[in-house]
Amino acid sequence: MTSHSRSAQIEKAAACPCEAATEACQPLTWRRFLPLAIIVAGLVAAYAAGLQDYLSLSVLAEQRDALKAFVAEHRLASILGYFVLYALAVAFAFPAASILTIFAGFVFGWFIGGVVTVFAATTGAATIFLAARSAFGDVLRKRAGPFAARLADGFAEDAFGYLLVLRLAPVFPFFVINIAPAFFDIKLRTYVAATFLGIIPGTFAYTWLGQGLDSVIVAAAGREISIADLVTPEITIAFLGLAIVAAIPTIVRKFRARS
Repeated sequence: MTSHSRSAQIEKAAACPCEAATEACQPLTWRRFLPLAIIVAGLVAAYAAGLQDYLSLSVLAEQRDALKAFVAEHRLASILGYFVLYALAVAFAFPAASILTIFAGFVFGWFIGGVVTVFAATTGAATIFLAARSAFGDVLRKRAGPFAARLADGFAEDAFGYLLVLRLAPVFPFFVINIAPAFFDIKLRTYVAATFLGIIPGTFAYTWLGQGLDSVIVAAAGREISIADLVTPEITIAFLGLAIVAAIPTIVRKFRARS
């Protein structure tokens, strides 16, 4: 082998290490996308199994007595089971966060349901955040356009503040905010802290809403629950709480501008 050939191989290996060691690099490439592939497969399986059909107010009304009795007899197991179910639903991006939170308020009460939901939601959100960051974070950051680049700069300057405002404002779908920060350079601990604190107001508003549904179901007396049935003092307070949550970002922005 000539010195010229050896130099060419060295330059090729330095420019593209994976081509110089394809067998070693290939598993690493697939490993990056494996968590995201598992999430997509789980989401497809959940829809194929028809789980979305069980997440409705009608099902809750029909199974009210059975749910109450089961939770009363197996309270700790029910709380743990709900925690796992909620964390998995969030991790697999299954659009059930709102209805599950209402279920928690209904069967556990607004306080216990809210506390368990906050921890479960944060756990699931951190899982899908890590999966998305592993698969796409570096690629999208390198190919981001001017707008995305400016947004990334904003996150870099105050990642906690930006994410906290997004969590407090119930404007974007929950699963979108779970994934979007993965495209920017945000540390896991910052993501977890902002998520945990930011979802507290909305979560407790929804569990309060769920606790109020008990009286609605009793009043409905076996008929289908309508929107008119939801106008109760408990529900009114819950929606007032959500309105306050929606106003928080504006207050935060004014406070930051003055500072």
